[in-house]
Amino acid sequence: MNYCNDIKAYFRREERYEGLQLVYGVKSELKDVILNVVEETKKETGLIPMIFGNISKDHPEKEAIYLEFNDSYDREGDEFFETVLKKLGIEKCS
Repeated sequence: MNYCNDIKAYFRREERYEGLQLVYGVKSELKDVILNVVEETKKETGLIPMIFGNISKDHPEKEAIYLEFNDSYDREGDEFFETVLKKLGIEKCS
């Protein structure tokens, strides 16, 4: 899969917090693709991030899925996020 042009990824880290935001068009099948990849990665890694989504107030044509680890002392979220991005064919995050 290569969704590099269809999904924009944004990574954020603060102390023990790690988060990945995946932004895509509202009228898109990409939500299901992303959620399937996340489920596969959860099974593979044994890690379970908080997952939620919303529609952007600034850009109503965009929707996002957020993946977060709130107590990521050992940065275990890094492996999870890298696996998700690799499966989606996304090579670069902002």
